[in-house]
Amino acid sequence: MQIEQLLTQLDLYNHIDQLRDFFSRETPLYMQGDQELHYRYIKALDKLEFNAPPKIANLTTVQNHLKKHGALSFEQIFEIVKIVRYFRYLKNKNFECIIGEFVDRIEIPQSFTEIEKYFDSQGNFEENLDEELFRLSQRIKEYKHEIASSLKRLINSQKLSGYLVDSQIHFVNNEESLLVRGGFNHVLKGSVVGRSTGGFFYVAPDSILKTKEKIRFVKQERQAIFYSYAKEFSHTLEQLLPFIKFIDKEFERFDHYQARVLFARAKNLQIIKAKPHKNIVLKDFIHPALHHAKPISVDFTHNILMITGVNAGGKTMLLKSLLAVALMARYIIPMRLNDSKSDVGSFKSIDAIIDDPQNVSNDISTFAGRMQQFVQIFKQKDALIGVDEIELGTDSDEAAALFKVILDDLIKRGQKIIVTTHHKRLAALMADRDDVALLAAIYDEEQRKPTYEFLQGIIGKSYAFETASRYGIAPTLVAQAKKVYGDNSEKLSLLIERGSELERELKAKHAQVDAKLEELAQKERALKEAKEALHVTIEQEKAALKQSYAEAIEAAKKAARGTDTKEIHRSMNKAKQKLPREQKSEIVRDIEFQVGDAVKYHSQSGIITAMKGKNEAIVEINGMKVRVKTKHLKPTKIVKPKPRTDVHLNVEKKAGLKCDLHGMRSEEACEVLDKFLNDALINGWDEVLVYHGIGTGKLSHAVKEFLKHHPRVKKFEDAPAHRGGFGAKVVSL
Repeated sequence: MQIEQLLTQLDLYNHIDQLRDFFSRETPLYMQGDQELHYRYIKALDKLEFNAPPKIANLTTVQNHLKKHGALSFEQIFEIVKIVRYFRYLKNKNFECIIGEFVDRIEIPQSFTEIEKYFDSQGNFEENLDEELFRLSQRIKEYKHEIASSLKRLINSQKLSGYLVDSQIHFVNNEESLLVRGGFNHVLKGSVVGRSTGGFFYVAPDSILKTKEKIRFVKQERQAIFYSYAKEFSHTLEQLLPFIKFIDKEFERFDHYQARVLFARAKNLQIIKAKPHKNIVLKDFIHPALHHAKPISVDFTHNILMITGVNAGGKTMLLKSLLAVALMARYIIPMRLNDSKSDVGSFKSIDAIIDDPQNVSNDISTFAGRMQQFVQIFKQKDALIGVDEIELGTDSDEAAALFKVILDDLIKRGQKIIVTTHHKRLAALMADRDDVALLAAIYDEEQRKPTYEFLQGIIGKSYAFETASRYGIAPTLVAQAKKVYGDNSEKLSLLIERGSELERELKAKHAQVDAKLEELAQKERALKEAKEALHVTIEQEKAALKQSYAEAIEAAKKAARGTDTKEIHRSMNKAKQKLPREQKSEIVRDIEFQVGDAVKYHSQSGIITAMKGKNEAIVEINGMKVRVKTKHLKPTKIVKPKPRTDVHLNVEKKAGLKCDLHGMRSEEACEVLDKFLNDALINGWDEVLVYHGIGTGKLSHAVKEFLKHHPRVKKFEDAPAHRGGFGAKVVSL
């Protein structure tokens, strides 16, 4: 099927037109070559910041002219210049990914640089680079100034003032002219170039016409010089024709990449590509033609997807969406979906049987047209086919039997098919196949309208009567239709739907049981392998032990045969060393302390009064609270204190407790100092000495900061010279 026809059938034309606006020039949608490689370049470019290329004409005509040794116009030459300048811009960005490698392959010849310098950013020729052109340009400016001065003199002339209609200069037929009344020829010589609606004359003065003739002559000289440059440039470009072909091809390739990236950014779309399989899994896809639509999530991994259910419930749009996704993924066209959870396969061809094929002029009925379409499908291989309203145009019972056989044959041919139908009989006939997936459009019976959502695994009702009522058919007519339809038909329809649902539920349960059995079998195999591995390890350990004991016994025998007592003792010690040593495994218990727990900190017992996370606690010991690491605590039982009489002696305890922090890092020193101060407080010391040294000053600064913020430090100062001086601190607690 032609791509343009398919875009129209799938309602993608506007989406593709918007994408085409981002191309620098008109080009086919499909990218020739390795699609996986193209996708890698697109994803790499999507991570970079860059400007879009300018609009550039196709260079086919330019290349043909150069092949025939023709002279190009400046406009044609500038189209090549624009491509080269854009690639130079990309090279200056210094991209480090595969885009950088792609751009670095383009080497711009020096001879082309000589041509490029003659054009400004707008494509105008730089005349100031040629002395003769510059001189002629200055002469034209002088002539134009002369014309302006002459017209100004005429406007201010007393003789002509009576004939002038206004004091403006008018441009008529590209000629500067004055608007005058009749009889002007007595005071003004010139040519009439037009008449006004008021009957006045537009007159170009002879003096101006003569000056304009000079300008035309100068312009002819300029054109001759321009033509000589064009011939010279064309000759150079003819020598560079292989380079022009190469850079034109590379630009077209990059144009595909940048258009997709910038289109996706502008519309907040995602970019995915078709993968080498035949499945379509969609998550939160929205068709580009829909606005404020509900996202679609579908798992189409079977050979046939049969969509049934309520009229106007979104069946056709779902069919179009699946075909559209496959088409856009094939051409790497941005779309709106969850790209991380969606997966789209690759198909050689995509075909849509959607429209009514009836043709009166050729005497083709709807059903006959459908048969012709299916004949064409039988000729295809590895195709994705969408058929809307498959029963269209013939008796439902006959169509059910016919299309079941047709679909069975298409599956054998490797086709993947999406079908929408209201034929419950056809759906029931196809439902017994494992490679057929059922999807039903859901109808909200309370709200009496479709929900535009789908339920997998069941055959849905058409709700024809309800739809007719919703669109305005009289209730009396709907009631009569229900009566004609009959209760038996309604019950049969419900039985078909329920039977399909039960069958699907049973298959799902069977699949779950099979999965559980497989999981148990895997666990059994894993246990068996672990048991065998453990047995091998034990046997190896036994062998090692036997070897060790054998060596020890042999050494003991040698010692027993000795005569020297000291030598016997030495030999026995060596034998003992050969025996495997008993390894005491230390049981590490991960104890979680809580407020109120009785603990032991070194030789002192206390109660936890507060927790600072899991690793620190505030412990009350003999009426004093200290902050300690939980790793230094051990749990203990609460012992009720015996009645006692405390006698307080005011005995001042002075220094005698020292802490040396030399050579430690700041963090390590603070941790050691914290523990040291806690121990000092527990033991009742009120003054301690801390050595930190002078060094770079980092450790000294860390100690000062720690002491400043410690809650139990009253004051601290540098130690006397004989006790460390600036390298130590006397701390009062």
